[in-house]
Amino acid sequence: MIYYYVVFFPIEAMIASQLDPKTFGSYMARGSKKGSAEQLIFAEIEPGFGDYFDWEFAKKNCVPHADGRKKHSLYLSIYRVIEHIPLVQYKNIHLVNKDGSTLPLSQEPYRDPANWDGYGLYKEHCPVHPFIASSLKPKDLADYIINDTEKKITVPAIIFSDVKRIDYSEKEKTGNIGNMFDRDLDHLLDCIDMVKNQEGKITKTIDRSFDSKFSYQIVDTGFYIAKGKSILFYPMPTREALKEIDYDWGKSANIFS
Repeated sequence: MIYYYVVFFPIEAMIASQLDPKTFGSYMARGSKKGSAEQLIFAEIEPGFGDYFDWEFAKKNCVPHADGRKKHSLYLSIYRVIEHIPLVQYKNIHLVNKDGSTLPLSQEPYRDPANWDGYGLYKEHCPVHPFIASSLKPKDLADYIINDTEKKITVPAIIFSDVKRIDYSEKEKTGNIGNMFDRDLDHLLDCIDMVKNQEGKITKTIDRSFDSKFSYQIVDTGFYIAKGKSILFYPMPTREALKEIDYDWGKSANIFS
């Protein structure tokens, strides 16, 4: 059996593999040699659409090795991948820790973030990567990024997650979110103030190189994949739900201290 995966963090790639999602996640995070460790996010894809990806090439070359070992990975593309994938082809998203442990997320109907306070914080994962503040809720933000032709910078598709918004005077009440709000707090507050109160300021970049600081601890409502006018939503389990779903994964992700 051949599986097809689109990796969208920390790289963008379409990969064919004979490994199931859990095994693929472990392989990609840790590699075949000891010492490798990398956080990874990918989605399984239903193949066979369009002509941008060479499905026949995958079928011919994603085959077991001569000694019977499964083919771990066969790259089909590392450029402009997500813009060529119809949203109906997406299956589960998988969040992989550096130790290779993998948590699957399933699609649910879109819902706005709870306790909206006039702004959102968002980590864009693919094809661009900044950490931004915005006056828009996720679905409206995706529409703005993809379809607003009045501005000069758009992308054909976008994958992003929303980030926990906290009471900055009592940060400890937010739970275990690491130290992301301990640095450049004044800059963060200035960006939030701009999108909340400055007329016409819809988005503001907080950090252009946030990938090295991103962790699953800070994901709030979930992950979003958008293209055209449509959006997919993959909710992030609450801390309480995660204890029942996969406590060990949460421990590895530093969600449980």
